[in-house]
Amino acid sequence: MAGQNTLTFTDAGWDTEVLKAEVPVLVDFWAEWCGPCRMMGPTVDAVADGYAGKVKVGKLNVDENPGSAMRYNIRGIPTILLFKGGQVVEQRVGATGKADIEKMISSHV
Repeated sequence: MAGQNTLTFTDAGWDTEVLKAEVPVLVDFWAEWCGPCRMMGPTVDAVADGYAGKVKVGKLNVDENPGSAMRYNIRGIPTILLFKGGQVVEQRVGATGKADIEKMISSHV
């Protein structure tokens, strides 16, 4: 389902993959049953391809990884968080277009 540059994040690898990353990390919190989340899939994949090597882009399934979703108080999905230096620097809740996601990222790369 994910594109070749779209990562899959988990609770187990969260600190290493996201918080300790050398580059900004865009995380799409989603679930299989969420229609708007599935609609965001191609957008997230396109962003991952466009920023390959500059930003880590991936998805975290909130049903399979409730710890990270609770840690960041995710109440609605899709939610996109942008991390830099282990901190949330940008956030969007709800289906978001590619241009808006690129705007989120642009000031942090």
